[in-house]
Amino acid sequence: MLNYTEYRQYDATGLAELIRKKELTASELLETAIQRAEAVNPKVNAIIYPLFDSARITAAIDGTGPFSGVPFLVKDLGLEIKNTPIRTGCRGYEGYISKQDSYAIQKIRDAGLVIMGKTNTPEFGLTPYTEPELFGPSRNPWNLAHSPGGSSGGSGAAVAAGIVPMATASDGGGSIRIPASCCGLFGLKPTRGRISLGPVGGEMWSGAVVEGCVSRSVRDTAAYLDAIGGSQAGDPYLTTPSEGTYVSQLGQNPGKLRIAFSTVHPLGLEVDQACKDAVSKIAKQLADLGHHVEEAKPLPYFKEDLLKRFLVVVSGEAEGELQQLSKFLKRRPTTSDVETNTYALALLGRTFKAGDFAQAKKEWNEIAQRVARFHQQYDLLLTPTLASRPIKIGALQNTTAEQTLLKFVNAFNLGFMVKASIGQLADKAFGYIPWTPFANMTGQPSMTIPTLWTEENLPVGTMFTAMQGREDLLLRLATQLEEAMPWGGRMAEL
Repeated sequence: MLNYTEYRQYDATGLAELIRKKELTASELLETAIQRAEAVNPKVNAIIYPLFDSARITAAIDGTGPFSGVPFLVKDLGLEIKNTPIRTGCRGYEGYISKQDSYAIQKIRDAGLVIMGKTNTPEFGLTPYTEPELFGPSRNPWNLAHSPGGSSGGSGAAVAAGIVPMATASDGGGSIRIPASCCGLFGLKPTRGRISLGPVGGEMWSGAVVEGCVSRSVRDTAAYLDAIGGSQAGDPYLTTPSEGTYVSQLGQNPGKLRIAFSTVHPLGLEVDQACKDAVSKIAKQLADLGHHVEEAKPLPYFKEDLLKRFLVVVSGEAEGELQQLSKFLKRRPTTSDVETNTYALALLGRTFKAGDFAQAKKEWNEIAQRVARFHQQYDLLLTPTLASRPIKIGALQNTTAEQTLLKFVNAFNLGFMVKASIGQLADKAFGYIPWTPFANMTGQPSMTIPTLWTEENLPVGTMFTAMQGREDLLLRLATQLEEAMPWGGRMAEL
């Protein structure tokens, strides 16, 4: 049996290899992971629903998949595991039990991963931090006063804390890349449709949401995409399969890439110097590797893209979430069923007409076309992942005055008052994540790479975005950077 120090030296691929060589058993590996979870989860609050007993049954059965016997965690949002609760961070879903496995869960099982629990997420995945009222905040293992990001914050915290080497994450506005950046991990948002959301989801957030993972190594993410990727009948999107496997891309020379960079905030707000420094650091590394790097002038992202084209759709989807919840409750949800901000966002969604929603969604195509023209000149766009280092727990929560106002608004269903404050709402929501939502609107693949650590021992990532279907290019570059500036050996100590 591996002790914890030995366990953390391996990524998921390495642990699977130990099991294949019969140097340890899956059951022994699982017990190490459970011991680690019991030791550190009270500090980081990453796992909100343990599945240790069922995991022990799974681990006792010999598997044949590429990750056979590796302990694994699933975000409690989007993916359903038969006969287990799924709360999505919401009080209203008390008593809901999944009746079937999602397609991706079936493939996770086929890959041999041992699901040992579900991870924390904000209500409906609506925030870039993980502080649901239902389960309390997840904390960043690098500095417990700070957030691990969101909405896959529980998964990010669990991997960074060394409970598991890899966990599921989903991304509708940055929710793979945000926690990966906050937790010093590798996070790749795949192309739209790369991993099926069916049969329960189909399409989520009008195509913005994709499934993926957070991991310590590039090779784990590549192997995960190979194992989990694919579509099924009824899916709204079909992607063109890549040539060969993603694992086969690792170590291949990406060639001399044309890379544009920018640290300009699309809303015109300030950007943390640490985030600017991270871009400068990686830009220099890219130049040293022989790539052509220059500043993007202008950045192909506009303020209106976030304030109107994204926010209109997301607020409409929030109202859709409440309508979906009403099917379970068999009544219209009230302010006691969901959080104050969720209810207010849904009220905002109700103020827009169906035509407003349709027009905003049409304009996502205009963004995609604009970005496609940009990529005719550049292979990749490099930006900070976030506009600041990981925030402190509670930093983006409502002030007392905001909470009082929103409770009044919600009590009387005054959605027009939320609409009147849309600029202030957007500055707060997108001030922290001004770059990540664009790849969700366009469907592009986008990845974040650990780049530096601040004086408070907080990770800061940088983000690369490519054209649709070019995960292969991102993975080739990621492997090159992982070798040039390795991050895997640096671990949070709790």
